[in-house]
Amino acid sequence: MFKPLRKLYDWVLSWAHHPAGTWALFMLAVAESSFFPVPPDVLQIALGLEKPKRSFWYATVSSAGSVLGGVFGYFIGLFLYESVGKDIIDFYHLQATFEKVGGYYQAQAFWWIFVAAFTPIPFKVFTIAAGVYHAYVPLSILIVASAVGRPARFFLVAALIYFFGPRIKTFIDRYFNWLTVAFTVLLVGGFLLMKYL
Repeated sequence: MFKPLRKLYDWVLSWAHHPAGTWALFMLAVAESSFFPVPPDVLQIALGLEKPKRSFWYATVSSAGSVLGGVFGYFIGLFLYESVGKDIIDFYHLQATFEKVGGYYQAQAFWWIFVAAFTPIPFKVFTIAAGVYHAYVPLSILIVASAVGRPARFFLVAALIYFFGPRIKTFIDRYFNWLTVAFTVLLVGGFLLMKYL
C-alpha cells in the first residue's frame, strides 16, 4: 500500500505549479471525500507555500470541494452501494469498520462525522456509510458536520502557512523527502486506525 500511495502523493503534488492548480485542488477535495485516498491538504499546503497570501482562499476551495464530495459519498451509499460503494470500501479493506460506523451513527452521527472530517482517518468511509445508514443520518446532518469539521481542518492549515509561511517553507525545502515519507506513513496510519475504531 505504501508505494502506490507515494506515487499518488507525488502526482497530487505535481499540480502545485500547474495553471489549473486551484481547480485541481477543488476536484481532489471532492474526490477524497467520496473515493480517493490522498487528502487535499497535500496540494493545499503546496499551493499555499507558493502564495501564502492566498492560503485562506485555498482553504475555502478545499472546504467547498470536500463538503460537496461528502454529498457525493452520501449518494453513493444511498443509491449505489452495491454497485460502487461496496467496491470502494473493499478496496481499503475496511468492511468490518464500515459496519461499526453504522453502529456509531445510531448514537452520535454528527459527532462521528465531525471527527472524521477533522482528523486524518478516511472521510470517505463515513460519507458512504452515512448514505447507507441514512435512517440515522439525514443528509442535512452530514452537510452541517462536514461544513464544520472540514473548514476547521483546512483553515488551521491555512493559518499556519499564512503566519509562518517562510519558516515552514524553509523547513519543508530542507526536509522534503523525509516529510513526504512521513506524510505517507500518516496516511497509511489513518487507514490502519480505522480498523481499530
